[in-house]
Amino acid sequence: MNTASSHPTITFIGGGNMASAIIGGLMRQGHPASALQVVEPWDEQRAKLVQQFPGVALLPAASASLQPAELVVWAVKPQTFKEAALASQPHLGRALHLSVAAGITSESMATWLQTQRIVRAMPNTPALVGLGMTGLFARTGASEADRALVEAVVRTTGELVWVEAETQLDAVTALSGSGPAYVFYFLEAMRDAGARMGLPPEVAYQLAVGTFVGAATLAQRSEDPPQTLRERVTSKGGTTYAALTSMEAAGVKTKFEDALFAAKNRAKELGQEFGG
Repeated sequence: MNTASSHPTITFIGGGNMASAIIGGLMRQGHPASALQVVEPWDEQRAKLVQQFPGVALLPAASASLQPAELVVWAVKPQTFKEAALASQPHLGRALHLSVAAGITSESMATWLQTQRIVRAMPNTPALVGLGMTGLFARTGASEADRALVEAVVRTTGELVWVEAETQLDAVTALSGSGPAYVFYFLEAMRDAGARMGLPPEVAYQLAVGTFVGAATLAQRSEDPPQTLRERVTSKGGTTYAALTSMEAAGVKTKFEDALFAAKNRAKELGQEFGG
């Protein structure tokens, strides 16, 4: 524990975008850099982190020089998780473990890390701007205090929800974990369509982004379900009706739901591929 109980020592295994988002959120809320350490094997990424987060300890590999950590955040790719876990485990003491790696099950982690104090998280990239949405699952070995610590850390990047079954994290991955890419996909389409209609691409993009932000904020603040909000914008025979009718005729909603199931299935496959 650091000088104050609210500032535990946290070790990050992996220093990519998600680790950066959490570190940035922690430091914005007063967590001292001296209580943070990152194991990042890539020289270029370590150099970037040095510039971005002065005072945070950076190591090329886990070793006995790691400070005893209360929390270890696993921010590595699924395909490298097992190797990193086996190499790091002897140096991590009895810490609580929080994984943001897609697909890797807590059962695999428990085997590799020799502990039951494990929480899995599925965050998303809006965490980089403090507007993330994270799904969480805790093994029974994680105490209420462990869950509270995880919540305090994750809330520095945005909102969170707990799920009761670990398998539900595959659905969280499909909806919110991969979800920002779906939004960006539609933003691309709206920008390109606007340009084809004669607008400057940058104006079309500004209109599209503003519309997504505004509609999402309206949905967040409204007690009405999305279909009600949609119906209020849709006049029979009007412009919105024409667009939605075209989408329905093309089966856009069904195909979009199929795409989410493809993401969910891939999340499950990742655990099977790299969890052995």
